[in-house]
Amino acid sequence: MGSSYFISDLHLSEAQPQLVDAFFAFLDGEAKNADALYILGDFFDAWIGDDDDSDFAYRIKAKLKAYSSSDTHCYFMHGNRDFLIGKQFSDETGFELLHEGTLAEIYGEHYLLMHGDSLCTDDTEYMQFRAMVRSPEWQQQILALPLAQRRLMAQELRAKSKSMSAIKAEDIMDVNQIEVERALLEKDSNILIHGHTHRPNTHQFEKDGSVLTRYVLGDWGAKGWALRITEESKEPLAMSWLIN
Repeated sequence: MGSSYFISDLHLSEAQPQLVDAFFAFLDGEAKNADALYILGDFFDAWIGDDDDSDFAYRIKAKLKAYSSSDTHCYFMHGNRDFLIGKQFSDETGFELLHEGTLAEIYGEHYLLMHGDSLCTDDTEYMQFRAMVRSPEWQQQILALPLAQRRLMAQELRAKSKSMSAIKAEDIMDVNQIEVERALLEKDSNILIHGHTHRPNTHQFEKDGSVLTRYVLGDWGAKGWALRITEESKEPLAMSWLIN
């Protein structure tokens, strides 16, 4: 029976080797013979550019390349922490880059795939920041800087993000329901899979007589999370396991 897997928000970094080990174990175990693997953003806690020459970056890319060299179809979507991943990363790992809002046909069903940060429209401050860092002009300027300077900037952005999140209301940092419905209507889909919010759950609601479903992927911290769709059931199944 074929299976496809969806993960997001691993926030891999040198500072947390246990997360890297858990991800490698996931590839070698549960997802070893998958039909497809979709990484829907924030795979890294920060990505400073495809020219990162650290041992950490090399180790991750080598593992991804080894995994994608099997019969598994591999896909990657940018998040708000790894938006600087580009074609070089894709070429070196064998993971196809997907745009936010990709409509994927999986075992005959259509799923709208997003990282999810574009749905958090109530957080106007973040949306302004997102527009800036996703612009090609800004990214070109940043990638032209020395690696050491980019590493320092990444640390500063992470610290700022944590401090701002601590003082924002919880509902502001969640997705906007109207935006969710608009995205599904635009792609003519009834099912959305996304991450970003760190609030794993399944939400069902009605719109114009149709039942719509939103699957939220969990972040990897105390637990690892994945969503599995099987060829037989075509029904996403949430999974979680402890990370030591």
